[in-house]
Amino acid sequence: MLIRPATTADFDALRAIELAAFETLRAAGAVSGSASASTDQQLQRYLDHGLLDVACDQSGEPIGFCGGYIAESFLHIGEMDVHPAWQRQGVGRRLLTALLEEARARKADGATLTTDRLVPFNAPFYASLGFRPLADDELPAKLREILDAEANMGLDPDRRIAMMLRF
Repeated sequence: MLIRPATTADFDALRAIELAAFETLRAAGAVSGSASASTDQQLQRYLDHGLLDVACDQSGEPIGFCGGYIAESFLHIGEMDVHPAWQRQGVGRRLLTALLEEARARKADGATLTTDRLVPFNAPFYASLGFRPLADDELPAKLREILDAEANMGLDPDRRIAMMLRF
């Protein structure tokens, strides 16, 4: 497996991975309704920040990706997906570790993300990498806005959680 910076030429493949991974989340009860994927604008934001990595199989085909941006001195992980055929094989861990290493190199204070609190392969996975859940009274305004936007998109706010890792 190779992890490399993504390019705009990868966007369609990244969306296909995201849509496939959506079904894993649906099966776990984390999402419902129509599957959706990141827009060009969202992916471009990660790319503009130099924080969009793709994992490729031996033939060079994308199998997963992780994207984020720096805000208020923290890396915010905006999206991470691994194609279901490659899940539970360390791809997500390697992708996230690569972005965290880049954020450390840029002297970020840490990293944040939002995820489903109930799916066993989401919040516990991030906790295994040092992220901790934030209580409501600890939420920075930026994370509260993200959680509110997720609720407006139809994600169940009772299932969502913000997490933080301080470097």
